Amino acid sequence: MTNNIFDEHESFHNFFECWLAEQNQHLQDLIIASENNQTTRNNLYNGNTTTTAAANTNTSLRTLVERVVKHYEQYYEAKSRWVKQDVLRMLSPSWTTSLEDAFLWIGGWRPSMAFHLFYSKSGLQLEARLTELIEGLGTGDLADISQHQLMQVDHLQRRTVKEERDITEKMAKQQESVADTSMLELAHVTTELMSTNGGHEHEVEEDRVESVLASKEQGLEEILQRADSLRLKTLKAITHILTSIQAVHFLIAAAELHLRLHDWGKKKDASSHGNSS
Repeated sequence: MTNNIFDEHESFHNFFECWLAEQNQHLQDLIIASENNQTTRNNLYNGNTTTTAAANTNTSLRTLVERVVKHYEQYYEAKSRWVKQDVLRMLSPSWTTSLEDAFLWIGGWRPSMAFHLFYSKSGLQLEARLTELIEGLGTGDLADISQHQLMQVDHLQRRTVKEERDITEKMAKQQESVADTSMLELAHVTTELMSTNGGHEHEVEEDRVESVLASKEQGLEEILQRADSLRLKTLKAITHILTSIQAVHFLIAAAELHLRLHDWGKKKDASSHGNSS
């Protein structure tokens, strides 16, 4: 059984590395699409292209956004299968770096972080395109967000934060349950048996330990699955609120942050290992 779990764990590690490579390719596709869209907008403004061509560009953008979001869905579908195999390893992933681990929330990114990313990217683009906006020229990116969209994002953020807090509270209760009466009694009985058996647990007690811990792991699995569901639901909801090109810019920001944090973390871990050797 242990070997099977280890193999599954290693398989997910390999899956994650392949998924990262695909995410990097998607990032390049998103950047190219944003550049092409800007060229189309400039040509349309200068009368060098038609509205039909612009509409076709928008359709291509939406197709790309859907493909990238589907890639995230595939990640969580795969993760869900491995969570059922070994939830403990999924909560303490070896494929992430120490830097990433420091910012993990229940085995992944905190859903409310998506809104901070959205507002940060909007602010950066607003600062960069302020002159155009003052002149009444739409930018098409996250600087050009409408009041209605902002209201939708705000409502989504409120719902997401509420659910995130609920999951956090459930996780806190699950962590506290490690010190409940069943665990405390089991720890005491096991200690006594080890004292009378030369430091070895009795086989019956080992089975009892597995049974008790299995119930704890079941609770952790349910919480992790719910957290992952909220992560994906939040990402999809934000892209639905945004226009195609705005969603492209949001997904660029998300991929850049994820990939660069992973890269920086690998360098810091390598440096730390080098200094300790």
